[in-house]
Amino acid sequence: MKPILLQGHERSITQIKYNREGDLFTVAKDPIVNVWYSVNGERLGTYMGHTGAVWCVDADWDTKHVLTGSADNSCRLWDCETGKQLALLKTNSAVRTCGFDFGGNIIMFSTDKQMGYQCFVSFFDLRDPSQIDSNEPYMKIPCNDSKITSAVWGPLGECIIAGHEGGELNQYSAKSGEVLVNVKEHSRQINDIQLSRDMTMFVTASKDNTAKLFDSTTLEHQKTFRTERPVNSAALSPNYDHVVLGGGQEAMDVTTTSTRIGKFEARFFHLAFEEEFGRVKGHFGPINSVAFHPDGKRGRCRKARHRSDQTAPTASPPQTPATAGTGGPAATRNPGRGEKWVPRAWGGRGRRPSGHSAAGRGGRPGEGAERWAQESRVLEGGI
Repeated sequence: MKPILLQGHERSITQIKYNREGDLFTVAKDPIVNVWYSVNGERLGTYMGHTGAVWCVDADWDTKHVLTGSADNSCRLWDCETGKQLALLKTNSAVRTCGFDFGGNIIMFSTDKQMGYQCFVSFFDLRDPSQIDSNEPYMKIPCNDSKITSAVWGPLGECIIAGHEGGELNQYSAKSGEVLVNVKEHSRQINDIQLSRDMTMFVTASKDNTAKLFDSTTLEHQKTFRTERPVNSAALSPNYDHVVLGGGQEAMDVTTTSTRIGKFEARFFHLAFEEEFGRVKGHFGPINSVAFHPDGKRGRCRKARHRSDQTAPTASPPQTPATAGTGGPAATRNPGRGEKWVPRAWGGRGRRPSGHSAAGRGGRPGEGAERWAQESRVLEGGI
């Protein structure tokens, strides 16, 4: 396994997500949103505009638009190719989750319950400019109990599936806003929800030290994957009956224990038998986010250093996921004395995200490999 270490954030990573073509979007507790060419680790560009931590990111089906939600009380819509901000949707509290529906026409985002404001799920139709201009969603669902900590669109965009701070799972109708199904299989906060490729199942990651598999239509509990530490993220392989879990000891306690006790490995389980069959080591802090490459044959391992820089190694054996955390590997690029690594903004020499014509703003895939070797000293080795 040969990791490639990337630098792109100054604080710990909060979420990583692949688009359909395999480009990787990363967000962190700094205001920067990055997109990377996952084949060679070249940074394609950044989206600048947020003033607080960015909690969530999503790209639509054809990678035309990007959606981000931040602790600066805003949800922003971007042009994926140029990095131009297309819409600014202001909220009363931090935006915790966001996402495009299957057709890319409707967006949803949820806000935190804080500063005396209630948690809401808001829906905007991008085909109606008046909703964006007036900052008025066509539907707003209040969450009176515990706040939403993770949410995804259900099959065909007919509903959203939301995980709550208290461990509940709710299925909300995208048309009426009513709760269609409610279950509580977790005893503590649900940190992450990720769907299978065919959207028939989804996996949840919880602070109760488990990840669980559910039917996406009925929310019927199918399988349980148990660990000894809180699970921050879980992902389903698109090709195999495998699930990968990432988590570990709480970040506030990391400095008091060893990495062995902290359980910071990415852990692989068989989907049907619920048995662990492998681990990938390398983090010295909890893993915050994991994701499989959409082709299922190669993956990226995203690791975030707890100090001033964030690193993201990429690996390309069969069946390797991407992970992002507060801990990182020992072999990383360290800037020299007096050296400062500045993110490249849009309009630079990097390649655009996949799915767009060149239009004078890019080049052949992997064009920046030579520059990348000069800009970021890549240390390769086994994990």
